[in-house]
Amino acid sequence: MLYSLLKPILFAVDAELAHEITLEMLNQFRVLVPQTRIEKPVKVMGLEFTNPVGLAAGLDKNADYLAGLSKLGFGFIEVGTVTPKPQDGNPKPRLFRLIRHQSIINRMGFNNKGVDYLLRQIPPQPRPYVLGINIGKNLSTAVDNALSDYRSCFEAVYTQADYISINVSSPNTPGLRQLQNEDALRSLLKGLDETRKAMEDLHQLHRPVALKISPDLDDRTIPEIADILQNQRIDALIATNTTLDRSKVKGHLLETQVGGLSGKAVKDRSRHVLQAFYRQLNEDIPIISVGGISTPEEAQLRLDMGASLVQVYSGLIYHGPSLVADIARSLKVN
Repeated sequence: MLYSLLKPILFAVDAELAHEITLEMLNQFRVLVPQTRIEKPVKVMGLEFTNPVGLAAGLDKNADYLAGLSKLGFGFIEVGTVTPKPQDGNPKPRLFRLIRHQSIINRMGFNNKGVDYLLRQIPPQPRPYVLGINIGKNLSTAVDNALSDYRSCFEAVYTQADYISINVSSPNTPGLRQLQNEDALRSLLKGLDETRKAMEDLHQLHRPVALKISPDLDDRTIPEIADILQNQRIDALIATNTTLDRSKVKGHLLETQVGGLSGKAVKDRSRHVLQAFYRQLNEDIPIISVGGISTPEEAQLRLDMGASLVQVYSGLIYHGPSLVADIARSLKVN
């Protein structure tokens, strides 16, 4: 109710400013927000989730807003993308609403305060949600040296994350998507698997690892990536990130803005990639579906298509925080 009153005001200002205002308000007034906890338990990646609805990476890049977000009923929250060193990201404006299409274009560019800052914001266990930390590389690090950045972040977050997600699919860091190419991806994941083995020995803790992929993958590469996931001990696939395709927003004034497109405009492509990977992976590796999920019906469809968990992001912008509980309450889980 409150969000419906605030939405016209928020949509009248710059999208990134509105994003920051909304999250700050949620944090500052969280004592007035009733704690929502919806029990639809599922076990995925060896972790117990109170329900299958999660927050996708990108909304809370620095883990600044966990206190407020945790009251909305999420079964899991993914923060980041975080990089080893702080970076400003791309010049503003870099976030655009396509209201008619209930979609967003962003070219944020992994703007974040660095992994050390993020770790200081994370509350100790036990937490009422599963926490994922999404990691990436700094813009200043060459793609050929990407493993060093991923390894640095991986080691830093290992004991604090419930699971770690590897972002190789953002379109807003030049060259990043090259890491989805067969040889580059195999090399990166092999290096991180070696790092995980060392961290497991050091801390006597196992942390699941998920890979986040693009909706723009050529169908011919999907079997190759599925094979790599199975060979490199990846625990889950997150499908999908934002798209560069503009076919669903053709003719819109903002169509030519550079960046990744999310929201309803990526829905069909995200469904397609989910189904294609599920055919390859079956039940061997669980899939977290994200992209264009803005209704309980769409979330249920993704589970019916083979997803084990779902994540929301752009849907929150257009429908407000009650969307989380609406979806979680409606889901039928096995």
